Amino acid sequence: MLTYTDSRGLLNVELQENPISNVEGPFLISSTLQYLDISSCKLTVINLQFFDNLTALTTLDLSNNPLEKLETGVFDVLTSLETLKLNDCKLKSISDKTFASLSHLKYLELAGNLLTTVDWPEMLGHLHRLEALNLRKAGITSLSEDTFSNCTNLVTLILADNELHDLDVGAVLGSSVDHLELLDLSNCKIKGPIAGEAFANATRLKTLYLSGNPLFAPDLEEALEPLPKLEKLFLSNCGLRRLPNNFNVFDNLRELDISHNPLVNVFARLLAPLDKLEYLNMGSSNLSYVGPDSFSKMTSLKRLVLSGNDLLSLEAGLFGNLTQLTTLELEFCGLKRPLNANAFFKNLTYMDLREIRLGGNPLIIPPSGPIFPKQLSQVTILDLSNCNITSLNENAFKNTENITDLNLAGNKLRSAQGSLTFLEKLHQLEKINLSNNNLTTIDPQIFINNPKLHSLNLVGNPFICDCKIAEMWDWANMIKGDLDVLIGAKSAEKDIIVKGNKKKKHLYCHYNETMLKNMTMANKTVPGRRPFTKPRELTYANRTWAKYVRESGCEPVVKILRPVALMAELLEISPNGNLSATTALLMTAAIALAAVIILMTVRLAGRNRGTELDTEKNRKQR
Repeated sequence: MLTYTDSRGLLNVELQENPISNVEGPFLISSTLQYLDISSCKLTVINLQFFDNLTALTTLDLSNNPLEKLETGVFDVLTSLETLKLNDCKLKSISDKTFASLSHLKYLELAGNLLTTVDWPEMLGHLHRLEALNLRKAGITSLSEDTFSNCTNLVTLILADNELHDLDVGAVLGSSVDHLELLDLSNCKIKGPIAGEAFANATRLKTLYLSGNPLFAPDLEEALEPLPKLEKLFLSNCGLRRLPNNFNVFDNLRELDISHNPLVNVFARLLAPLDKLEYLNMGSSNLSYVGPDSFSKMTSLKRLVLSGNDLLSLEAGLFGNLTQLTTLELEFCGLKRPLNANAFFKNLTYMDLREIRLGGNPLIIPPSGPIFPKQLSQVTILDLSNCNITSLNENAFKNTENITDLNLAGNKLRSAQGSLTFLEKLHQLEKINLSNNNLTTIDPQIFINNPKLHSLNLVGNPFICDCKIAEMWDWANMIKGDLDVLIGAKSAEKDIIVKGNKKKKHLYCHYNETMLKNMTMANKTVPGRRPFTKPRELTYANRTWAKYVRESGCEPVVKILRPVALMAELLEISPNGNLSATTALLMTAAIALAAVIILMTVRLAGRNRGTELDTEKNRKQR
């Protein structure tokens, strides 16, 4: 038992993820405690005295404890409780009167349990003030018409990921949900049509999730008609072949997801009235063409997803009016040309557009010049993974020099002379993914113009074991000061799976056949390395970088380079090649200091020479 009787004013206690086993009697005593988090512990039983002397408690989180069941009366003393979280507790049953004393309860979460046999009308009947109920993936297979009849203050109701095949939405919601603002029925596999009076009494709905249920446009049009206040609508993976015709009534719609429906091309005109839309997901909608005026009125759009449609090309001016766009996703669209100036207005810089995803397109990269127009100069996150790229010229990112996160994974980049010179323009680069390309060697000098780089993924490249591998290792370990800069350099706990097998998420290099035949590791002693105790014959080609560096005998980069690297970061040159005032001042001071040192050295040498001559003269006189 924990006692806080002398701690006046104690309000919060967080003990999550501690190995707390079952407790006999009161768990703790505090007359002022309001917030208690004991989630992700190892509690299997909550005894009837567990919460004695905690009458001021308003928030309790017991999630991720293997409780399986709750005793009747366990919460009776918590008469002030407003929030109770029991997610993922492996609960199979809850007594009808378990929550009978919680008359002030407003928020109840029971997600991730197996509550197939619960009498919901009886159990929820005591919770008149309940405002939010989360029953996601709770093992529910049916709900009666009076389930929520006493929950007249419900604002949020989440029933997602339950097998509610025969759910009659209108009957279950009834007339008691006229305060409901968020309803989540996604992935409930409802067989019956959601139509007619389904939401007739939920006219205040602002957010509606219907994804993962089979829907038909005429039924949906009728069901949505009473919901003019709708702000977020999710209809992904519903088997829709066309959209309802009444999108013009949704004056306040901010988010719309119609992805993964076989819609073809006929629906674009229906979306035109949605001028307040900020998020639109049309991914994998069987599109082959998007007209140039499709988004012309969506001037508030911030995120647009068109991925998974076989577009092949983009119409001129398609994104011209999207001046507030922050994220554009065009993955796996069959595009052969990167985004060009024609899709945007020519004399406009899209200041908010920071993220572009073009992964999975068979792009043809021009042999010279920038691959993106100046309109995209503010982009910071760029995904060009799996784009069949064999080379990038040195000016490829000349118009997008603000990139901080660059994904080039799954391409065909090689270690030819100058193949990575495009990095010289990216002074702001922080993360780069070069995994699963055709790189056989890499030199840390390539990253000399990327002082902010803190994440480099080279996993899955056919590197040859030579001292360049050791130099890269030392660059991360000594110069960058953190070996984790190299993704896959160290074994992480997440990389280990059952039966001792390791996932191939490590950095490897290999010896060629000639090296295997002629080499025996002599275990040369080198400072900073830990050679094996006995000479080792090379019996297999592959080595993790860690093992190779240990046995290589390659001279390590001296540690003095670490402060030199830090000074290089301090004296960073601007992208246009000009020095900042601070940098110029520091360089001037350094030159002056060097001049002083040289002058003092010359004078000291002259003085020592004079002393030697006097000494020689005196010796001769004697």
